[in-house]
Amino acid sequence: MAPEPALNLFTEHTRAWFSGAFAAPTAAQEGAWRAIAARRHALIVAPTGSGKTLAAFLWALDRFVAGHYGTVDLSTDPANAKRRAILTAVRE
Repeated sequence: MAPEPALNLFTEHTRAWFSGAFAAPTAAQEGAWRAIAARRHALIVAPTGSGKTLAAFLWALDRFVAGHYGTVDLSTDPANAKRRAILTAVRE
């Protein structure tokens, strides 16, 4: 029996975004997400363009938004009003 897809470890909104943006996770992403979800240290060794940065960043962002206890709407939940992240492109 095949293991459950690592993408299922994410919140519904993150899964929907990822599935709309990419055909499937790379092997590097699958391995990293399984290790991170198991709270193990992970060193991702893979070629450029294999999704290493997205693997780490997407997990961190998903956990931040989910608040570790389920999905929260940061825009309407007053208890989470101070928990905002602003992401912007930087030009050098």
